[in-house]
Amino acid sequence: MAVSLKQLVIYCNTLLTPEKYRDYCPNGLQVEGRGQVRRIVSGVTASQALLDRAVVLGADLILVHHGYFWKGEAEVITGMKKRRLQTLLNHDISLLAYHLPLDGHPQLGNNACLADKLGLQITGGLDPDNPLSIGLTGRLPSPLSVGDFNRQITQVMGREVLHIEGGPEPIETVGWCTGAAQGYIEKAADLGLDAFISGEISEPTVHSARELGIHYFAAGHHATERYGIQALAEALAQQFDLEHHFVDIDNPV
Repeated sequence: MAVSLKQLVIYCNTLLTPEKYRDYCPNGLQVEGRGQVRRIVSGVTASQALLDRAVVLGADLILVHHGYFWKGEAEVITGMKKRRLQTLLNHDISLLAYHLPLDGHPQLGNNACLADKLGLQITGGLDPDNPLSIGLTGRLPSPLSVGDFNRQITQVMGREVLHIEGGPEPIETVGWCTGAAQGYIEKAADLGLDAFISGEISEPTVHSARELGIHYFAAGHHATERYGIQALAEALAQQFDLEHHFVDIDNPV
């Protein structure tokens, strides 16, 4: 089966409502390719490695969380940017990207999917008064020791997790926000949570965890953001009877 590119983009925009978010990049169709879509390749980031794999797989459209044209980046099309865009244009492949709208979707979003993977029961948002809160709060079905919770995250993520000790034992209440969301640790502490999970860590995060009395887990920017894009692509594949391939380009960050 096939769907028109226009129809697929309208469906995604209606589902994810990108106009509601103040983001750092354009959400939606970033590069236009052929007018009919039969095969989707999804991935976290529109790297050259993902593009090359999509070409081999015969993709009509690439769906990613991290696309192009970020605020503050160079406006000229040279070097790496030229090669990436040339690959898309030469093969008539569309690039569709959703950043914050995918982080925040209540069913398909990165944070909702991470909760499901970790067995966390969602209780609200890190910004309780904001209906578009990206980060979430929740609790474990039953309290876990710090060591057991660390092992659970490690097993799900498939990578070593960096733990900064600061909170109580055992852990029951948790806040989380995928990707580079380490700055939300203060919001989690203000809500009295036992632990906070994000993708990346920065130098001040260590001191924040220790001084605010909250456990912090850095589970990987790429690793924590693998699930939303797969969920969105699978939803599109089911809605329009399309072929979908998720390509996981290894990234240790």
